[in-house]
Amino acid sequence: MSLNRQEKATVIQEMQLKISDAQSVVIAEYRGLDVASISSLRKIARDSGVYIRVLKNSLARRVIADTDFALLVDKLNGPLIYGVSSDPVSAAKVLADFAKNNDRLIIKAGALPNYLLDYTAVVALANMPSREELLAKLVATLQAPIAQFVRTLNEIPTKFVRGLSAVCDLKK
Repeated sequence: MSLNRQEKATVIQEMQLKISDAQSVVIAEYRGLDVASISSLRKIARDSGVYIRVLKNSLARRVIADTDFALLVDKLNGPLIYGVSSDPVSAAKVLADFAKNNDRLIIKAGALPNYLLDYTAVVALANMPSREELLAKLVATLQAPIAQFVRTLNEIPTKFVRGLSAVCDLKK
C-alpha cells in the first residue's frame, strides 16, 4: 500500500523526532519473516524501549540525511526494519537476540552518532551490559566496602557474646 504525500510527510516527521533523540540505530533485513515473528519482535522491542519501524528506504534516506546517522545511507538496500533507541545498547541487543532465534532476520549495520557499525560491531555492542546493568554493578561496587565494614563492626559484639556464653558454659 503506497502512501500519499501527506502520509509520507507524517511518517518522515515521526521518524525524525525519534532519530533526534536516538543514541543508536540498527538496521536489519527481515525478508522471509512472517507477521507473527515481526509482531513478537515489536513486543520485545516495546518492552525494552526500542522503537521498531519498517520504512521504505527512500523515506529513510530523507529522514537520516541531515542527522548524525547519515553514514547509514549507503547501507539502505533491501527490505529493512529499523531499530531506534535512546540507549546505545538496547536496539542492538533486541535485534541481535531476536536474530539468534530467527535466521531470517539478518543484521546489516548500525550506527552510533557519527560512527558506522558493521555486523560484528553491532553484535559486540549487543553483548555489552545495558545502562541499568552497569548502574547496578556500580551500586554494588560502592556498597560492598560499607557492607563489609558493617559486618566487621557487628562481629565484635558477636564474638564477645560467644565468649561470655562459653565462659558461662564452663562455670556450669
